[in-house]
Amino acid sequence: MNPAGAPPLHVTGPDGPWEAVSAGLERRGSVVVYATWGEWLTAALADTALRPLLGRDWQRYRRTPDAAVRYRFVTSRMVVKYTAAAALRTDPAALDLSYRLGGRPYIRGMSQIDVSLSHTEDLIAVGISRTGRIGVDVEPADRRMSFELLRDRVCIPAEAAELDRMPPERQVAEMLRLWTLKEAYTKALGQGLRLGFTEFGFGLADGGLLGPDGSPAGGGAWSFGTHRVLRRYLLSTACSDTGLDTARDTAADTMFDEGFMSAVEEELEAG
Repeated sequence: MNPAGAPPLHVTGPDGPWEAVSAGLERRGSVVVYATWGEWLTAALADTALRPLLGRDWQRYRRTPDAAVRYRFVTSRMVVKYTAAAALRTDPAALDLSYRLGGRPYIRGMSQIDVSLSHTEDLIAVGISRTGRIGVDVEPADRRMSFELLRDRVCIPAEAAELDRMPPERQVAEMLRLWTLKEAYTKALGQGLRLGFTEFGFGLADGGLLGPDGSPAGGGAWSFGTHRVLRRYLLSTACSDTGLDTARDTAADTMFDEGFMSAVEEELEAG
């Protein structure tokens, strides 16, 4: 089974479809959704409970002077919270979204759940996993990436050799797919740009993880997938499987630490 290869789900607003998100997490242990900020904007502006929903992000939202940046910010946080809430079968406002160094989001008190967020132009993508680390990356499908300029900065020799044999148009398309896969993998590892793209690679035919010398790596613990969404974006996912039981209960009331939940409830009541 390749969890990262499952098609991402389009969630067009707070109404979901969230049952499909919950079912995907239960079946595969991970799920990826996508949306546009325009689809969520009306709901964000009309939500009278937006402040408790955003929690610690409320002040950042209010203080962002540029309207477009502010709206993208609030809708992306809503998509993260609603997706996590659907996966955990709880109220989005009950989840406390926080950030690690580098900006990677996580749900406080929920170390069993990994979260990844990516956005470009009007697209937002969110990945949730309970089997290990997950990373997502999105790019416009028409983005032109020069193989000649990026070859030595992005490709290991095995990848470069495969790309060399391709006609120019396919070379451009495969280069973009390779870029999104590498971004997704480094995000999943929590490394971002600190891990050089020439320190690992992918087999362009089978999508398998490679070491810098071109030999197979990862031992089957990682799965990868790339999909075109809304006909104009590429969305790539990297997902690890640490051997956790994908059938276990992930309802928030069974996974949250009781002391942490009490603290969140008190904070919400005080707000």
